[in-house]
Amino acid sequence: MGDPGLRPVVSTAELIGASERLSLPAAALAPALVEPGTRLLADGAGNAALLRRQWAGDGTAEAVVLHRAGVHLEHPGVQATAAAWGCDSVCHASTGRSVPVRPPPDDAPLTDRFRHLAALAATRVEIAVALARDAGGDPTLRGGSPMVAADEAAHTAAAGVLRQLGVPVLSEERPDRPVDEGAPWIVLDPLDGTGNFSAGMPPWAFSAALVSQGRPVAGLVADLSSGRRWEAAEGAGAWRDGVPVRPRPGSTVVVPSAPGSGTVVVPSTARRVRISGCTAVDLCLVADGSAAAWHDVDRSGTRVHDVAGGLAVLFAAGGAALTPDGEPLVLQPDTATKIRFVAAPTAEAARELLAAVAG
Repeated sequence: MGDPGLRPVVSTAELIGASERLSLPAAALAPALVEPGTRLLADGAGNAALLRRQWAGDGTAEAVVLHRAGVHLEHPGVQATAAAWGCDSVCHASTGRSVPVRPPPDDAPLTDRFRHLAALAATRVEIAVALARDAGGDPTLRGGSPMVAADEAAHTAAAGVLRQLGVPVLSEERPDRPVDEGAPWIVLDPLDGTGNFSAGMPPWAFSAALVSQGRPVAGLVADLSSGRRWEAAEGAGAWRDGVPVRPRPGSTVVVPSAPGSGTVVVPSTARRVRISGCTAVDLCLVADGSAAAWHDVDRSGTRVHDVAGGLAVLFAAGGAALTPDGEPLVLQPDTATKIRFVAAPTAEAARELLAAVAG
């Protein structure tokens, strides 16, 4: 019978099987393999569903069930997909019937409740950023990036949702709030890659993490320019658009910017160095195996709000991050102080990168 749980289809063989269940040509379903806003779900019991994320008439996001076989709107797999998309409702395309997306119960683990709210916050930021796109800017943001009205709009939209968790929320856009010793806290970069956003050059992203004892235990990074979403929780794993991810060795190193010396030091195994201008997404690319490593140890450093969401994904996926001294990175509730580290699939690979940079 197989695993009865609905899961995203990721292979051509699975796609063909789902096309037979839904009585649709495989070509009509193929975009679901590459479009973040379309999801084809199937299981080992003959059930399948094709969903699309779109905007409802009230300005909220909804997951629309376009086609289904043996799947109802309240199915846990459908609900989980809609929740990860930051949707408020699930709608059936043919009948117009709609049901709300169920939030985790109040007694659910803090990480589960954070992930649900973070997904909603990212969606609220999508809207806020779109509305503020033409509102102008003032080039005074910390780190030299232009501050635009979208930064403030994104913070207001995100913080309003995440505060519902009842833990301190630290953000790039506000002075730090005090955090009690040992207490969990949220760190938020409502619009990472502001320079990219201002220039209209992808990617730019929403990033948030729940931090406990100096370690990001849950996180979400939403690439607002493409729709891709990475989410993670300690002990549960990491996913990109609903598909589990793991880091892996490779030949591409991503870095946040060109160093002052004009050169970039990388391991001998590296063949490509890329700069995206969005650190949150960079770390997720290491987590999902698209890139082999990331580092900023020969630069001025980054801040906790830039990296926490991506680090949550990296750690949950099995990756590692080490300071220039070779120690595991510990996050502090301080958005002003710069930190430097390397991120890689394993601690051994991180040490290799550190040695290359030092040498």
